[in-house]
Amino acid sequence: MTKPKVLISDALSPAAVQIFKDRGVEVDFQPNLGKDKDKLAEIIGNYDGLAIRSATKATAKIIEKATNLKVIGRAGIGVDNVEIPAATAKGIIVMNTPFGNSITTAEHAVTLMLALAREIPQADASTQSGKWEKNRFMGVEITGKVLGVIGCGNIGSIVCDRALGLRMKVVAFDPFLSPERAKDIGVEKVDLDELLKRADFITLHTPLTEKTKNIIDAAAIAKMKKGVRLINCARGGLVDEQAVVDALNAKHIAGAAFDVFVEEPATSNVLFGHPNVICTPHLGASTTEAQENVALQVAEQMSDYLLSGAISNAINFPSITAEEAPKLKPFIALAEKLGSFAGQLTETGISKVTITYEGHVAEMKIKALTSAVLSGLLRPMLGEVNVVSAPVVAKERGMVVDEVTRAAQSDYESLITVTVATERQERSVSGTVYHDGKPRLVDIKGIRVDAEFGKSMIYVTNEDKPGFIGKFASLLGDAKINIATFHLGRVSQGGDAIALVEVDGVVPADVLAKVQALPQVKQAKVLTF
Repeated sequence: MTKPKVLISDALSPAAVQIFKDRGVEVDFQPNLGKDKDKLAEIIGNYDGLAIRSATKATAKIIEKATNLKVIGRAGIGVDNVEIPAATAKGIIVMNTPFGNSITTAEHAVTLMLALAREIPQADASTQSGKWEKNRFMGVEITGKVLGVIGCGNIGSIVCDRALGLRMKVVAFDPFLSPERAKDIGVEKVDLDELLKRADFITLHTPLTEKTKNIIDAAAIAKMKKGVRLINCARGGLVDEQAVVDALNAKHIAGAAFDVFVEEPATSNVLFGHPNVICTPHLGASTTEAQENVALQVAEQMSDYLLSGAISNAINFPSITAEEAPKLKPFIALAEKLGSFAGQLTETGISKVTITYEGHVAEMKIKALTSAVLSGLLRPMLGEVNVVSAPVVAKERGMVVDEVTRAAQSDYESLITVTVATERQERSVSGTVYHDGKPRLVDIKGIRVDAEFGKSMIYVTNEDKPGFIGKFASLLGDAKINIATFHLGRVSQGGDAIALVEVDGVVPADVLAKVQALPQVKQAKVLTF
């Protein structure tokens, strides 16, 4: 088996290189390559994985050249330098390391808060310039003060913990923070207006989205108490920088500390030079420990995926543990083939897809299985669709996708049923995985069968009348088409029936036309898997 090959195009820790090697992954360490877009585009097609930090820009043009790439690993939390839609469309998993620098970033926010409270940078600069302005720098205590935390995820909750240790009162705004979680971490959950009104210090720890862009603007600042101090170590764009400057000049805000800016690298900014502002150059994750942690984490995650199919911290696909991956693998194959079966029989627009998971399979990662169903379903119509891009493509086309889980209601330990509704009709197909690990078709449109998926199969719906099977088999024999397996099913004697025939080789169009011309046949189609 050929070893997977990973390119490291940024300055990652040598320990990450060693992890790849120890795990059996071939690694090419070129820490300065990320700055050379042309060279990267030239060689990226040789690799299965790309490990990066922030210097490498995985643009759509580079991703287009990445003909073998399966995974991009970002050592850090932000993936602004990766064009996620382009990677998703190409079926490339994009991973980050959201927890490797959490403590470091939280500590930086707390450090800036303390520096703001006591005007440390300004006092340092004054003293080292030969002045002794003891009366100029009158700070404030943080003990007993109210800290408002906007965004109480992994980093935000660490900040809360440290602030409580400093004897602060903590209020938090986060739509996803449950009352139980708030109680567990010792904070009071409030709405945003309440936080703005009560907080002496405000720190932001939320991603940048359409809803959070400029969450701190002039209107929000007007609701804050006079003398508030503001810290942003999360993302540039969460705060209207000019509005902060205006509030500083009006002495409504007593001080602000920023580690992130709307435009980076920030060589100039409206905040720069203000006497009550502290700025650092995006140092949230810049500690030796954090850089080591994220490098080791990304190497482990990429190795796991390339060697076992385990997926963790993916931006564009559900996570799958190393234990789940081998159990899921045959069901992913089944799901994709069931989708493909339905897709090849569908000739009009799909309005709704219902995927029902029964028995043990209902306890697995069904999001991954649903992605596989949609991939198989859409590929016959749209071509370049994969398990990563399929959910996005389905949504773009207005398809309703329903997932149903329930206990086993049949003879099978696990059963997946795909029901496709179009403007003309609704059809269902069901399958399972036997103990040999092979996917099987067990039901087509309510007719029971037991068939493996062959590479080339002729699917026929017909009336159950004597003589049909003989004529059908004779047509194939006369055309020198060898039958590998022959599966039959019917609703009732003389009623609707199906024939599913696996054949060796290609079925010529004229032979298929002769099958379709048989008087009992309603539909005949060649399916490939």
